[in-house]
Amino acid sequence: MSSENNLFSEISSLSTEQINPLSKNIDSLPALDILKIINEEDKSVAFAVEKEISHIAKAVEAVVNSFTRNGRLLYFGAGTSGRLGVVDASECPPTFGTDPEMVQGFIAGGKEAMFRAQEGAEDFEENGADDVLRINVTKNDVVCGIAASNRTPYVLGAIKKAKSIGAATIFLSCSPRSSFSFKEADIIICPEVGPEVIMGSTRLKSGTSQKMVLNMITTTSMVLLGKTYENMMIDLQLTNKKLVERAKRIIMLITGCNYAKAAEYLELSGGHVKTAIVMISANTDKDTAQLMIKNAGGFVRKALS
Repeated sequence: MSSENNLFSEISSLSTEQINPLSKNIDSLPALDILKIINEEDKSVAFAVEKEISHIAKAVEAVVNSFTRNGRLLYFGAGTSGRLGVVDASECPPTFGTDPEMVQGFIAGGKEAMFRAQEGAEDFEENGADDVLRINVTKNDVVCGIAASNRTPYVLGAIKKAKSIGAATIFLSCSPRSSFSFKEADIIICPEVGPEVIMGSTRLKSGTSQKMVLNMITTTSMVLLGKTYENMMIDLQLTNKKLVERAKRIIMLITGCNYAKAAEYLELSGGHVKTAIVMISANTDKDTAQLMIKNAGGFVRKALS
């Protein structure tokens, strides 16, 4: 059988490539009814993700373990999947104050592929393997491949190469767990969202499930690293006026101080919310507050106890 026939058979067997009976007549419906169908299908995504929580927890453990060894979380994907990885990675620094190197996203075809599809970029395993080598993946890193199917060559190449180096590997896919014969990934997360509203359009339910899982992995990891106090961001970067005002409000909510004092201590702390909170709560100076936080492993709650 030719390579084209093999590819045709692979794609034809994917759950996301099947015809969804609930939307079969979508092209004959008015806008309101189309929207209702999309909404009903989207409701099923969270339940598909729920079934994978035990596997997501294993992914979080691997990521936290990596971070504590100065490792990185590295996403590799193509098309929508790749873009979602880049988006999740790019949102970690402003939200959690992380170094941009700590969580990174890579997409088949490079930066240009974020805005315009790069034809054929995902079709070669060596492209994924080359990107892994280019960024010097080590055994301390976690490589997470993202693909709606379990066959995207770029993603497979990245995971295989990372595994050979000794990095922990995660594969996030929407293919049924029973369909996996790919053994290189240490952890497989596969929310089964079923046929898309538009056959094969994996930017829909598949993309939604992937974004949910990626948000869960990074958010939970950051909470476990002490990046929040209760459910408030305390390591956010003050990169715009909105975030400066949010930081003041967080300081006020945690310490009970007024706006003027929050603004004063935010400036005295050098724009570091954690430090400002400890300075106010422990009635201490910046250097002492920073030492208290360091001795508490970055956890404000522990520093104040």
